[in-house]
Amino acid sequence: MTSPASPSPSIDPAEVAKFSAIAAEWWDPTGKFAPLHKFNPVRLSFLKGEMAAHFGRDPRSLRPFDGLTLLDIGCGGGLLSEPMARLGFAVTGADASERNIGTAKAHAAQSGLAIDYRAVTAEELAAEGRDYDVVLNMEVVEHVADVGGYMKACAALLRPCGLTAVATMNKTLKSFALAKIGAEYVLGWLPRGTHDWNRFIPPVELRAMLEEAELTICKTQGVTFNLLTWDWVLSSDVNVNYMITARR
Repeated sequence: MTSPASPSPSIDPAEVAKFSAIAAEWWDPTGKFAPLHKFNPVRLSFLKGEMAAHFGRDPRSLRPFDGLTLLDIGCGGGLLSEPMARLGFAVTGADASERNIGTAKAHAAQSGLAIDYRAVTAEELAAEGRDYDVVLNMEVVEHVADVGGYMKACAALLRPCGLTAVATMNKTLKSFALAKIGAEYVLGWLPRGTHDWNRFIPPVELRAMLEEAELTICKTQGVTFNLLTWDWVLSSDVNVNYMITARR
């Protein structure tokens, strides 16, 4: 039986249940999370470059982020937590779904990685007085109930001079056609009902929330799918997928 982390204003129980039901498939590159496996290299490359520049680290070194802490909030099965640990971060992976955390712990053990996985919310971590050099919020905000409150809780977890990254989808007709109808109903890349287009967030609104949480915007980066190479690439187009970095 799955029980989510303690109730918080940002948690939508239906969203937690949705991802808990398919938690065992996180590490199957051909399963329901196949799109994330395909998306992972481009977001990892972007994050590594931005974090190396921000902290003055050499991205060519084996473990450029030794000595730094990172929170992967909404970590799911650990698709980002594990590579971040390999890059040297002391990683905490947090998710509201105990099933997701169970999957993440099992895979990290198989991989020989020491990652602190916890079934906990951002609000609970903030209440504990936790703080981190980096807070990752990747493909999470479109699934939370109170985005503004959630962003403030996540910002409270960021240390002075820390860096946060948020990835989500823009609320445009193009995103409705591609990320909702195309991905879920035409191509079958995602299970139907994975996303609610009404919860997609325009970059201008997300930037305003981050600034209201007393963070300074660093970069807004679009990501598009190249049909010729059948791969994700960084782009100036933010009409569907985009990432924002901000600092304290």
